Amino acid sequence: MAGILAWFWNERFWLPHNVTWADLQSTEEAAFPQAEDLYLAFPLAFLVWFILLLHRKGFIAKPCALGLKVQANGPQKAQPNAILEKVFTAITKHPDEKRLEGLSKQLDWDVRSIQRWFRQRRNQEKPSTLRKFCESMWRFTFYLYIFTYGVRFLKKTPWLWNTRQCWSGYPYQPLMPDLHYYYIVELSFYWSLMFSQFIDVKRKDFGIMFTHHIVTVSLITFSYVTNLTRVGTLILCLHDAADIVLEAAKMANYCKCQKLSDLLFLTFAVVFIVSRLGIYPLWILNTTLFELYEALGNFPALWVFNVLLLVLQILHCFWSYLIIKAAYKAISKGKVAKDARSDVESSSDEEETVPRSKGPHSTVATNGTSGANGTNGYLTGATSSEEH
Repeated sequence: MAGILAWFWNERFWLPHNVTWADLQSTEEAAFPQAEDLYLAFPLAFLVWFILLLHRKGFIAKPCALGLKVQANGPQKAQPNAILEKVFTAITKHPDEKRLEGLSKQLDWDVRSIQRWFRQRRNQEKPSTLRKFCESMWRFTFYLYIFTYGVRFLKKTPWLWNTRQCWSGYPYQPLMPDLHYYYIVELSFYWSLMFSQFIDVKRKDFGIMFTHHIVTVSLITFSYVTNLTRVGTLILCLHDAADIVLEAAKMANYCKCQKLSDLLFLTFAVVFIVSRLGIYPLWILNTTLFELYEALGNFPALWVFNVLLLVLQILHCFWSYLIIKAAYKAISKGKVAKDARSDVESSSDEEETVPRSKGPHSTVATNGTSGANGTNGYLTGATSSEEH
């Protein structure tokens, strides 16, 4: 194991020429980032996840949600049926046409009623509006706090105004307590997102978000160990800005404040595109691709960092495309179109509380229940992811 670690952390790979791991060892005069510091992120990640769990269960944000008249009920429950339940749990949640026809004959229901039952049953497993509001409120609170902290920290640093200062004096850049705290909290949050993604409702962009979390955790970890933390703080702060507005837009949507939700979403679209397609490449990628090379020379890890940063930019472009589509619909139709990541399936037909028999004299009761409305779920990344 020691040999594997020594091979992996080869200083000729991770560090610029004439820099060794000994140069990054803390002394009595100055502290530098140490790899073992990152172990603090794991218990903190569990704490972050536990707080999120409390929010999801409504123990913290529920009074606020109810005060804003957020719907407390979940999706409409499917009528109990042992045969369909067995198919749903043991065989498939999305029966094909052949299976639907077989179930139709077995139960004497029409195919449309069986499709509706499966849709309602799938929706049963998805979070209620109250839970989604509580989760968004937690994310909004975290992003607002950490973004405010990052801005207050960075406005006192020289590298905010001159990115060349990110590399000045390297590797002898002492680790400030505020920077250490900022990094560990952000890393803890992204580890918690990594864990929770596997127990959350699976969304269509699971793979994209998982890739984003892997890239982000890798960048935070490697930049900390190699003391390239100054530019890391710029990246973290820049990415948190848009997520505050996104979570606020979600909460407004869950409160059925459609006009406010649409306004916030359009604001989010502007902030996201300006920060991710404008400031990020012109400010961040410019310094990591060119200024870093000029200051420290070429070394293998430089390309690892830049490849990961470019992967983030590709994800930014993908999410920006989705956001622009949604924003265009919001402007052309007067409201934001339903997000493809919406948690609740809906039908243009009226929902029925009682399945229809194939018999000619059956009585049908309808309640007109619709699925997710408006901007439910949004884009995330947006992510954020969501959501970076």
